[in-house]
Order: sequence, then C-alpha cells, then structure tokens
Amino acid sequence: MTAASGYPRIRVSGDPYERGLQYGTLARRQVRNGRDGYERNFAGNGIDWSGACALAERYADPIRRHFPQIWRELEGIAAGSGLDVADVLAMNCRTEIMWEQANRAASEAGIRGECTSFGLAPDRTAIGRTLIGQNWDWLVHSFDSVVVLEVEREDEPNYVTIVEAGLLAKFSLNAHGLAVGVNTLATTADIDTRGIPFHVLLRALVDCRTTYDAVELLAGVPRAASGNFLVGTPDGAILDIECEPGGVEGVHVLPAFGGQVAHANHFLSRTVASDLAPTQLSDSYVRQQRMADLLAARAEHTQDSLHAILTDHVGSPGSICCHPDPRAPEAKQWASICSIVIDPAEREFWLCEGIPCRTERRRISCAELLSGER
Repeated sequence: MTAASGYPRIRVSGDPYERGLQYGTLARRQVRNGRDGYERNFAGNGIDWSGACALAERYADPIRRHFPQIWRELEGIAAGSGLDVADVLAMNCRTEIMWEQANRAASEAGIRGECTSFGLAPDRTAIGRTLIGQNWDWLVHSFDSVVVLEVEREDEPNYVTIVEAGLLAKFSLNAHGLAVGVNTLATTADIDTRGIPFHVLLRALVDCRTTYDAVELLAGVPRAASGNFLVGTPDGAILDIECEPGGVEGVHVLPAFGGQVAHANHFLSRTVASDLAPTQLSDSYVRQQRMADLLAARAEHTQDSLHAILTDHVGSPGSICCHPDPRAPEAKQWASICSIVIDPAEREFWLCEGIPCRTERRRISCAELLSGER
C-alpha cells in the first residue's frame, strides 16, 4: 500500500479564503476521497454522515470565535472542493466524533494502530541538527487522500504540512523553523465537548515562532479533544505537550530528556480524566518502549538509523511500522500511511509515502518557501 506516484505537492497563496479555495480546488479528488472514507468509517461505528455533520456543527462557533481566519480557510476549502462547509467541518472534527463514539461504546474492541513520534536534539544526531519525526498510522482510505500542502502567506509565516486533503494541517514545518508532530490520545473526558477541535489546533500551531509559544497557545484556548503535540526548533528546543480536553489544568508539558523525546498513544503524565489507551489504543505501550529504547541505543542517529527504527515490526501488526490487522473490518483497518523525518534547520522533510518498510524515502526540500520569516 503506497502512493504509486507520490503524494501530490500543491502550493496555495493569498488571503485565508483564497488559500482555502485554491487548496480545495487543487486537491478536489483527494478531499472527496477523504470525505467518502470517513463516511464509511463513521457508518461502521453507527454514525451516518448527516449525524456526523450535526455533531461537528457544535464546534463551529468556538472556531469562529477564537480563530475567525481559520474558519475562512474552511469555507474556502468547501467552495473549492464543491462540498458543503458542513462536510469539511465534519472531516476536521473527525477526532472528536470518533472518540466520542468510542466513549459511548466503551465495551467494544479497541482501535489499534496509531502514531509513534520522536524528537532528537542536535547532539543526538550525526549531522548535529534537530530532527523531529514519526510514522503516521491511520485508516487505510487515507492512502488516497494525502497531499503535501505548501502555504505562502503575507500575514503569518509560510508553512508546509503533510495532511489529509480537506483537513487544515497535520505534520508541519514553518518559516520560523518550528516543526510539529502529533499523536492521538484519548480520555473519558473526550465526549460532548465544546472547545477547539484537534485539527484546528494543529493549524493554529503553524503560526507559532517558538516551542513556548506553542505551549501558551494550547493552554490558552478550550480544547475539544485530547492529543499530543511534539514541537521542536533548530536550536534544540524540543517539547512534548500532552493535552486533555478543557483548560490549562489538562496541559502536561514533557521536556526532552537526554536529548530525546519518544511518544506513542498513551499519556506519560498523570491525567485529570481516565486514559482510554488500555481499552482503545492498547498497542501503544510496546511501541512507546521500542521507540525510546531504540533511540537510546545510539549516541548519534542518522537518517538510516531512524529509518530502521521507523520500520521496526516488534508487536506487529500494531508495531511502529503498522500493517493492517486482518481481524478488523475493512473500513476500520489501519496502516502506516507515511513516515516523516523533519530537519527544521535545513527546512526539509524525508518522506516515505506509504508503509515505510515497503516505500523508498525521498527528500522534499522546502528551503525556497521557508527560507524567510514573514
């Protein structure tokens, strides 16, 4: 399972609505693939598409209130892709919708497979530069919806994000050199919330200059869902920020230790609510320890050694390199959709566009777009 010709690389510019319009137009096929994939997945969880849109609608006012320019981007994506704003909003609220359903049906089998991320300070890499990376494990329909989105702006820093088309942002690097990785987390508080959706926060983070700006942003707004945000900059500042829904009491900041951070899909800090990983993301524990141990096994890492870690199969199929579990229904099967290593100083990505053990790495240079700070 790979992107046969590589994930499309598109560039947009202009004001927020115009950027969204260009994005939706240029990635129309991928946006519609993503929308259809989520409709199938939600249906498998007992939610029809109109019900998903109704659940997502409760997040519209918080987005408009806290991030009006991001709401304009959503409107532009909808117009460009030919979908209703309700469709695009539901896609961007898929985390909130899925975890609310998991809370309501806690007795059902867990959702196995997710992301395993890392951060390395310059003194832990052979090239002497910060590296931020991860595998992104998600529903297999996403092989047909990923794009590399380049965003040129006058009002804020330019950025590049590797993202499911129609969603606002995912794994990102901006012109300030701030890299953003991400992991799903879930708690018993992830139900019937009214805060800012997870993927809207990922988009808001690309406006930050520093890692502490990221902490302040995440702590300063009501969050709708749990999530982990791994942020790093070229000078070696690396933070892992675990968040629960709600306010500042649910923000848990974990600095790098020994020049490294590793994170999977369970909380490493003490939570306010109960962590759902034991029932919903139970493969996280082995992946967490494998990532931490494999990073610690070398004093300095190279792109090759990191690729070896990202293709590790201990605990398969829910391993760091994730493959579909044949026990799961087709609409609920997961895999490593891509593998990413970000070099913030060089403004570049190393990307496997598909399951990393089966896919060649390619270097994507973003220096031309990200060389200056707006």
